[in-house]
Amino acid sequence: MPSTDSADPLPGLVGFASALREAGLACDAHRVQAYLRAVDELDPARPNQLYWAGRLTLCSEPDDLPRYDDAFAAWFSAAPPTRRRPPARTVPRRTSTAALTEVPSAGGRTDRETEELRVAAAGEEVLRHRDIAALTTAEREHLRSLLAALRLDPPLRVSMRLHPSRAGRLDPARVLRGMRATGGEPVRLAYRDRSRRPRRLVLLVDVSGSMSPYADALLRFAHAVTRAAPASTEVFTVGTRLTRLTRQLRARDPEEALRAAARAVPDFAGGTRLGEVLRVFLDRWGQRGLARRAVVVLFSDGWERGDASLLGSELARLRRLAHAVLWVNPHAGRDGYAPVQAGIAAALPHLDRLLAGHSLATLRELLTEVRRA
Repeated sequence: MPSTDSADPLPGLVGFASALREAGLACDAHRVQAYLRAVDELDPARPNQLYWAGRLTLCSEPDDLPRYDDAFAAWFSAAPPTRRRPPARTVPRRTSTAALTEVPSAGGRTDRETEELRVAAAGEEVLRHRDIAALTTAEREHLRSLLAALRLDPPLRVSMRLHPSRAGRLDPARVLRGMRATGGEPVRLAYRDRSRRPRRLVLLVDVSGSMSPYADALLRFAHAVTRAAPASTEVFTVGTRLTRLTRQLRARDPEEALRAAARAVPDFAGGTRLGEVLRVFLDRWGQRGLARRAVVVLFSDGWERGDASLLGSELARLRRLAHAVLWVNPHAGRDGYAPVQAGIAAALPHLDRLLAGHSLATLRELLTEVRRA
């Protein structure tokens, strides 16, 4: 074989490229020309420079490297240069210090840590069942984090359109198209069936003065529901006016969403005219399709300052449009509660369920009822 110390190293370099092609490397004419131009800039008498010039120009993928090393060692009778390995990354050792008076338990935690975890879990469980209106400032902050972590499985409905499926009714068009490819024989049958889509969920939140202790928590609950299903959830506030908050509550940050909602609601902590506001909702939004076959949830304590008979007639109209109507009353979870308020008494015959919404646990039960609907 030609050596690198001859007068003309070109035949040896071209022969090395031929040996690489026989070894399986894709050394085309362009790669060989690039290799020769690289060697022309280096010292061909030094195997180390020859090695790296060929490796950078003649190898096209990582699998070529072992075959290139073998061919280089056989052709130039020189071992490939050894690569320097990066120094091993040292992982800092973690040490823990414990008091001499505490003895770790069998699970690895000390008795004090176990007791703290038990107390924290018990406190959170108590908070889930506490009335939202009676919470302290610190408990309200904790409740906000729990509300932000709520997850909703939206209610589903059966789609009117048929889609390809593994089972269901026979799809004649697809079967005939398949028979054309098999010479007229129905080798494989095709089916189609109705799929399931999210059902629209409409939340009507009362922000009047009597509902102000619960308004912040209910709007945060509405924000969590909207973030879970933004395409199929609509949120309105009711009081003396009707305000749509769907766009504001689609913001990712709960605090930003609540600030935008506060700027958009002009009648916060005002009066209550549920019948008139519900009529505006049905005339402007519900009758045109927003409430059709939807699950409508009304959050209110039922204190109606307007005509209670109007509220009853509008709820009857809503019930004919919607798939289900749920009323969430924070006072319904208290002992001895009776639906004697004029608004609740007029609305009760037109409701699917009357639920309590005074605590985090009852709001979780509401999510279950919405999913069942």
